[in-house]
Amino acid sequence: MSYLTGYENITGISHPLNAKSNGNKQRMCLFPMVKPFVPQLVYIEPRALEYPLGKELRDKFSNMGLEIRETTSHNQVRNIPGEGHLQKYRNAKSTLVIGVRKTLKFDSSKPSAEYAIPFATGCMGHCHYCYLQTTMGSKPYIRTYVNVEEILDQADQYMKERAPEDTRFEASCTSDIVGIDHLTHTLKRAIEHFGQSNHGKLRFVTKFHHVDHLLDAKHNGKTRFRFSVNADYVIKSFEPGTSPLDKRIEAAVKVAEAGYPLGFIIAPIYIHDGWQEGYRVLLEKLDRALPQHARRDITFEMIQHRFTKPAKRVIEKNYPKTKLELDEEKRRYKWGRYGIGKYIYQKDEEAELRSALETYIDNYFPEAKIEYFT
Repeated sequence: MSYLTGYENITGISHPLNAKSNGNKQRMCLFPMVKPFVPQLVYIEPRALEYPLGKELRDKFSNMGLEIRETTSHNQVRNIPGEGHLQKYRNAKSTLVIGVRKTLKFDSSKPSAEYAIPFATGCMGHCHYCYLQTTMGSKPYIRTYVNVEEILDQADQYMKERAPEDTRFEASCTSDIVGIDHLTHTLKRAIEHFGQSNHGKLRFVTKFHHVDHLLDAKHNGKTRFRFSVNADYVIKSFEPGTSPLDKRIEAAVKVAEAGYPLGFIIAPIYIHDGWQEGYRVLLEKLDRALPQHARRDITFEMIQHRFTKPAKRVIEKNYPKTKLELDEEKRRYKWGRYGIGKYIYQKDEEAELRSALETYIDNYFPEAKIEYFT
């Protein structure tokens, strides 16, 4: 299955950049991403060509016959084709922008890590619930930053400030970096950089199974490779354009065999008909697949489904046919950062979710560490 096949089933549009509008019809995508992502349109900042990776990517995409345009800034990408919002949104998510990361001050990434390390922004997946729809606003295109050594130098500085304590860096706060790393190899470079460090640890999470080029990286146990997993209903209903669960599990086995510390994020934990059995089957599948040696150092992180009022508006605009439950009346309001509250499950529902998931994990993976439930 090609990238365009998955795209077509999301949008009903035969070609993301050249097709005429079909009235913005949307069908639920039951077809996952199987082949690695290839952008349909590429933008490059002129300054990116001052870096070896910028030149390499330009030449690679030129040889692939992709359309390459110039942009003055990765923050100022305009004229992405499409008739109407839905078509432009989907075209943007198949657009790759090659730029230079100017701001080298890293954001906090609690509770996952001390810092978010900014190698990329944006994602080719079409997860209906994703918070990036709100945080990225009018810029849903994918950005990769070519000044990788400068970013790693800044990470080294943060490590020095905190030494002798370890400093953890999260590489997937604003992207699914595995989804583009077969093109850039930025993540592989970072894995080997942290593998040589004394006090640095790298973390990231992915919904994609395209991991083969990372298996021989010299990680030295300093990178925790995590997979986002969920009940089959959630993946099939709300995660179009990503790898199916079985492919993610196959990739997790490869990663474990390559000696990486392994982790799983179950998110969003979502109440639906049969959710108890759905999440039990998920843990059972992981139990059947994972080798015993991988279980000695395995982590689970759990995040219940939540949304904000701004997020609800954006989700309904981008995915108007979604079946995602977004009813404020059924939820509990919880204040969040920056004065924007979120709607989460009621306390009794939250307690039931937590109890069920922790029981399943204890049954199938008694040695695993549950890092948090939120």
